[in-house]
Amino acid sequence: MAKYTYPKDSWYPRYWLTWLAIGALTIAAYLPWSVKLFLGKGLGYFALGVAARRRHITEVNIKLCFPEKTAEEQKKLVKAIFLANGIGVFEIATGLVRDVSFLSDRVTFKGREHLDKVLAKGEGAIILGVHFSIMDLGGALHGLFYKVDTIYKPHKNPVFNRFIERGRAKSFTKQITSKDLKELVRRVRQGKACWYSPDQDFGRKVSVFAPFFGVEAASITMTARMAKMTKAPVIPIRMCRNPDNYTYTLEYLPPLENFPSGDDVADATQVNQVIEAMIRLNPEQYLWMHRRFKTRPDPKSPSLY
Repeated sequence: MAKYTYPKDSWYPRYWLTWLAIGALTIAAYLPWSVKLFLGKGLGYFALGVAARRRHITEVNIKLCFPEKTAEEQKKLVKAIFLANGIGVFEIATGLVRDVSFLSDRVTFKGREHLDKVLAKGEGAIILGVHFSIMDLGGALHGLFYKVDTIYKPHKNPVFNRFIERGRAKSFTKQITSKDLKELVRRVRQGKACWYSPDQDFGRKVSVFAPFFGVEAASITMTARMAKMTKAPVIPIRMCRNPDNYTYTLEYLPPLENFPSGDDVADATQVNQVIEAMIRLNPEQYLWMHRRFKTRPDPKSPSLY
């Protein structure tokens, strides 16, 4: 099958739905907070009912990662995940579209001393992020305190990608594509901090298998490679929406110890353990809808999904 090529003209009919989505996200960003919560939960319920494929992926992930929960508890968690991610759509819209300084008094930022200590010495750092549902809002809130770089994978749709890049430019000093490792290394060596989220399945070629919630998962080795090349500490960051659905918590955790160790599996295991610990605090706010266990240790094994 030939690879689809997007038209160069941004107003080509192929992009009309994209512009409609951008318009909807822009409107969503300026809605009153109570309306965002109401519509976000409604969107979550709607997706839970119609997005059968994503619901199935989420259900499989929860069964694999939380086997200690009863079937009813797992079902409740899946529902909570869809509701949290529905609200997350409105949070992401807010983070991409608006200046989020109006939320500054609703943010608690813990553990700042971990990054402050590194930056005070004029050194760089790798910020270990996680794909939580508040994603771009979390990045925007972080930008109220620190201006850092971020690594990202460009969206295939160029119109939507420009929308995302323009939104993130308010909060990050530089956006580095995931293929530009040289630029990342250069920036960190210059004393910059760079945000990187490795918690997805990027395939067998760039990964080793390490446990994640007790399941062997393809785990990218890039975090350890970056740390080795830059000699920079890796500092995890946790971010969540608090139970009141109104305030937020950001928290830097202590830098990873003895990292990298030179053992790819041990390093990937340590990264996974830290990410897992952060997810367990707010499991419903993680993006469980992606196929985290898509790649299996044995290529001949049947898909878990």
